[in-house]
Amino acid sequence: MNRSFLFLLGSARQGGNTETLARAAAEHLPDGVERRWLDLKRLPLAGYADARHSGEPWPEASGPEAENEALLREATLAATDIVIASPLYWYSVSSWTKAYLDHWSKWLSVPDLDFRARMAGGTLWGVAAMGDREETVAEPLRLMLGNTAAYLRMRDGGLLLGNGSGPGQVLDDARALRRAKTFFAQETSPALSAGR
Repeated sequence: MNRSFLFLLGSARQGGNTETLARAAAEHLPDGVERRWLDLKRLPLAGYADARHSGEPWPEASGPEAENEALLREATLAATDIVIASPLYWYSVSSWTKAYLDHWSKWLSVPDLDFRARMAGGTLWGVAAMGDREETVAEPLRLMLGNTAAYLRMRDGGLLLGNGSGPGQVLDDARALRRAKTFFAQETSPALSAGR
């Protein structure tokens, strides 16, 4: 099966440290591997309203928000590898990234979409820049991505971390740039066999 990487950029700043680190890692993917980049800030979604237990249909977005949701849903389902590229904001992902992941709950409930079954077997990766040099502060993000992968029976690709707050600072993090060279080549952790 040909691999297809979807990079979801969740930064408030275009060309920020997280995107720089993700692009550095993507440079080392084998030739012929499809790469698609989508900027979540430029694809705003309708506010998330949880309708799972209401007995009512999910509220439908309209206009550009509906188009953005359809684009993101189809791009997500078409990829074998999903890369969440979000700066570490309050020990987790940015608001744009969280809104995107919240919509996974909606997609799980869409009749005939088979979102969970279609996501199973893929790989979920994380890339994040952070202002702190102590990587333990990113543990909540690592756990969130790992648990998300397990819930959907995806492989957990791991989390590539880099240090950088000001523009371009991640390029001074030699350790992160070394890790980026082999990040997507590493063995991934299989999804947990037990479902929820």
